[in-house]
Amino acid sequence: MTAALSRPVPSPDLDWPSFRGPRASGIADGQDLPTSWDIATGEHLRWTRAIPGLAHSSPIVAHGRVFVTSAVSSRADATFRPGLYGDGDASEDRSVHKWIVMALDAGTGDVVWERVAYEGVPREKRHIKSTYASATPATDGEVVVAFFGSQGLYGYTIDGELLWKQDFGHLDVGAYDIPSYEWGTASSPVLHDGRVIVQVDTSHDDFLASFDARTGREIWRTKRDELPSWGTPTVVTNGGRTEIVTNSSNFVYGYDFETGRELWRLAGSSQITAPTPVFTDDAIVLASGRRPVAPILVVKPGALGDITDSASVLWQKVQRGPYMPTPLIYGTQLYVLGNNGIFDSYDYRTGEEVYRSRLLHQGSGFSASMVASDGHLFASSEDGDVFVVKTGPEFEEVARNAMGEPIMATPAIAGGTIFIRGQHTLWAIGRAPAVH
Repeated sequence: MTAALSRPVPSPDLDWPSFRGPRASGIADGQDLPTSWDIATGEHLRWTRAIPGLAHSSPIVAHGRVFVTSAVSSRADATFRPGLYGDGDASEDRSVHKWIVMALDAGTGDVVWERVAYEGVPREKRHIKSTYASATPATDGEVVVAFFGSQGLYGYTIDGELLWKQDFGHLDVGAYDIPSYEWGTASSPVLHDGRVIVQVDTSHDDFLASFDARTGREIWRTKRDELPSWGTPTVVTNGGRTEIVTNSSNFVYGYDFETGRELWRLAGSSQITAPTPVFTDDAIVLASGRRPVAPILVVKPGALGDITDSASVLWQKVQRGPYMPTPLIYGTQLYVLGNNGIFDSYDYRTGEEVYRSRLLHQGSGFSASMVASDGHLFASSEDGDVFVVKTGPEFEEVARNAMGEPIMATPAIAGGTIFIRGQHTLWAIGRAPAVH
């Protein structure tokens, strides 16, 4: 399947192309975002758009468009169950679904196009807290890639023409210790230098794979011996080396971007991994929250071989890692938000604790990852509140904004706007008319 592709003029200050934005950093400075807004009165609300179906996937932004995915059940009462609980139950909704990709105008919220990627009975089960569309799409301004787990990997032009699709069959992703539990996929695709990277860790066959973004052709596939995982891989560019870093249970790994060859591995993770690796020029941070280990692991770039207990590990802590939200590095500080609202900050270079505090949520906790802009962190709770915390050596909560519905997705920041996705709604928040 082919289509003509044209490259729009890049505008990185206006784009948030994948999960957690450029370089998976979660940061977009120079945006002049409001720290307080009011959905009821419309203060700083640019537009609101109802999104059909259920999805924990995050919005992305490129060239004046916002892209979202969703899984639309044929059951009108389809839902998920937020909150702090340990149940491993799967949803009973195995009705016919439509897996959709949507493009919206970033300035108005109007639908530019909508495509049904797949329609049918779900090939796998999902956790009652999850959805059938939990992976965030990715774009490079030419191609938009959406991953729907057992329903496939899809590549579209930015104007919505299907370029290709890949079918990986049934992906059994669930509890490592109870094989009958099946929780569904969540790892998002990554687009870099014309290639799509997917991390697929299941109960049986695990792999990391690279595909040509224009044609869908498989470039390489590296087998892994792992437990099920849900974290998104990160492309780390440092010192002339480009590698793919993956968070997983038996080991965390670095792979050569061009060939898929393993470069290094590190033991000490926990048995369920979800946060995405983050990095700076002098450190790579990995974390996971499954007790009793719940580690934070910080690695020097450029590692080779098995680096467990080696000088390549800058520092590590146990029982401080987050279960779901990905940490964030801003300046010299690493910010870590736990599902229960415990909010820590460390010097990312040394591991020295800067402070330990808490975000006082209403009871359901946090799954979305923090994002940051111009000295403020934005943390969205499952209760539907967006907390705004000032960056720096002391904890200071400056605002709490009620959105009125559960928030599981990580916001996107682009063009002076923060795009926040709730259970049913996408909001665009900003001070001035949108730039696109």
